[in-house]
Amino acid sequence: MSVGWTMAETVKVIELTGNSTESWEDAAQNALEDADETLENISGIEIVSQTADVDGGTIERYKTTVHVSFALQR
Repeated sequence: MSVGWTMAETVKVIELTGNSTESWEDAAQNALEDADETLENISGIEIVSQTADVDGGTIERYKTTVHVSFALQR
């Protein structure tokens, strides 16, 4: 993943899964907002997968798994 960082930085990537009753995009945004509460220097996300919980033929909960990249502090 080379989103939003330069070769001079060391970047850590973590995997998170966001949830939403609205959409996969909203689930990704929820994951990013939660990450932003505890991480500094977030430089990008990559969508890894999108899944959903289904009940009675209806999507009940959208799930988006993302890789969040951020520069390590020196």
